[in-house]
Amino acid sequence: MHNREFTSAQTLCSSYNIELSFLDALHTMRLIEIKIIEHHRVVYHDQISELERIIRLYKELNLNLEGIDVVLNLLEKEQQLRNEVVTLQNRLRLYESD
Repeated sequence: MHNREFTSAQTLCSSYNIELSFLDALHTMRLIEIKIIEHHRVVYHDQISELERIIRLYKELNLNLEGIDVVLNLLEKEQQLRNEVVTLQNRLRLYESD
C-alpha cells in the first residue's frame, strides 16, 4: 500500500465530537475504512471528507446508520446515472453533427 497520510480515530472523535463507537459502527457497515497502525485506530485522509459528509447526515438530518447507508447509496446511484447521461449526450452529439 502507498504511504498514505492518516489521522488517529481518537483525534477525529475529539475534533468532530463523536464517539469512537460511532466510527467503529461506520467501519462495520463499510462506510469508512479504519486501519490499525502501531496499536492505534487511524483513518486515512482521503476518507475524512466522506466521514464529514456522514457526520452531517447523522447530526443535521438526525439519520441513523441505516438511513445514512441508504442516502449514500442513492447519491452514488444518482452520480452514476448523471455520468451515464453525459456519456449518452456525448454519443448523441456525434450523430447530430453529421
